[in-house]
Amino acid sequence: MALLDGKTGLIFGVANKRSIAWGISQALAGAGARLAFTYQERVGDNVKELASILSGSITMPCDVQKDDEIQSVMDQVDREFGGLDILVHSVAFAPKEALDNPYLYTSREAFHLALDISAYSLTAMTRLALPLMQKRGGGSVITMTFGGDRVFPNYNVMGVAKAALESSVRYLAHSVGEYNIRVNAISAGPVKTLAARGIQGFMDMYEKSREITPLKRNIEVSEIGNLALFLCSDMSSGITGEVIFCDAGFNIMGLKQ
Repeated sequence: MALLDGKTGLIFGVANKRSIAWGISQALAGAGARLAFTYQERVGDNVKELASILSGSITMPCDVQKDDEIQSVMDQVDREFGGLDILVHSVAFAPKEALDNPYLYTSREAFHLALDISAYSLTAMTRLALPLMQKRGGGSVITMTFGGDRVFPNYNVMGVAKAALESSVRYLAHSVGEYNIRVNAISAGPVKTLAARGIQGFMDMYEKSREITPLKRNIEVSEIGNLALFLCSDMSSGITGEVIFCDAGFNIMGLKQ
């Protein structure tokens, strides 16, 4: 019997086949989970094509800044799946100028947008998913983070948003723990995703990371997927409110120059 036989999952954040969310989806589906995917209109065709590979999957448009659209997604998932066991939040955004310019010059509008999409959306999703997870006797929520506890050049307001996201993980874990729902974050090392390539100097960071890590390599998306599978399965039933690193050991190193 596979780890997630009979389990259902909802994935926010797939954009293309290189997305971390897609790597997680493959791991979950391979372990027996039936999945639903949301998408932004601009990448809808990509997501629908990828989802069609996985038996029994469904897709829905969603703007994570609109609670009514998130609620509509939850309603459709409930109708199709009869509840929800797994919620994957792999969503983040900041305007390009807020990444390119020093943090000092972040505009109020860019700050609000980055925090809303990258951090608050997890709270909105978890709140609206709660009734569906209660139907299943509990569940697992996971999100993706990086750079929330230290400074990385050109990450700027996104690092601040990730700090808020990591704090939200802890507060949400406390809020929903009584319902047997666990909330955790994965802090992954650099991966060549579409979003990552939008960060100025990303490839330099990618190469430097490989030199610094104890394993002397960068991670694969499949390794993030395997960690997500663990966190979504009963094997991690005692873990909540944590930020777990999957970065080939980069985070343990003190000297990184």
